Amino acid sequence: MDPKIIFEDDSIFVIEKPSGWIVNEASTVKNQPVLQTWLKKFNYPLVDNIELRHGIVHRLDKETSGVMLVAKLKDAFINLQKQFHDRLIQKTYIALVHGPIDTEGEITAPIGRLPWRRDRFGIVAGGRSSQTKYKLIKFYKGDRGGYSLVEFYPKTGRTHQIRVHAKYIGHAVVADEFYAGRKTARNDRKWCPRLFLHAASITFTHPKDGKKLTFNSDLPVELKEVVANLT
Repeated sequence: MDPKIIFEDDSIFVIEKPSGWIVNEASTVKNQPVLQTWLKKFNYPLVDNIELRHGIVHRLDKETSGVMLVAKLKDAFINLQKQFHDRLIQKTYIALVHGPIDTEGEITAPIGRLPWRRDRFGIVAGGRSSQTKYKLIKFYKGDRGGYSLVEFYPKTGRTHQIRVHAKYIGHAVVADEFYAGRKTARNDRKWCPRLFLHAASITFTHPKDGKKLTFNSDLPVELKEVVANLT
């Protein structure tokens, strides 16, 4: 499945990224679909601008699906980056996590790279301040302590933030091969084909006309099927 443009004007793209797509090209990426490469088919001003990241304002993890912003113009890119920096952009993610989570709550804990595993992140002294609010949608009794379908609202944008924070409070995201534990993730993958994390909505101010916009992305079919099979 290719990415999908759900909105486009002279300044921005709003894109739905499928799970399995890497956002940026890298020397370590081989034979995997890359959003940056896919964007090259569109002739917009920032498409070849390395300094401004080809207009890609923010990222989603490889297995995370959902809504993303791409700027076409330099002014739009700078404006949207500032909105992210100033925490003016509101994002909602949907995740399925292990166990019965509180009805709602807030996680505030500093995130940084793990010194012994540089591709992983965790709660570390001296890490960057990170804040995530959440609200329970529904609890499924299921097996292994049950599962909670949750909306997460990250106030900061650290790498792997929701995954690390969910793990920190004892409710790792289902099928998370980095943070749920190898055995747990392996068991999860028997009934959930991928990381159950989806960027469901984004609200921001249009960089040109100043209007507040919200775009939504439905749960992909494969995640809807996982939820439908829970009891």
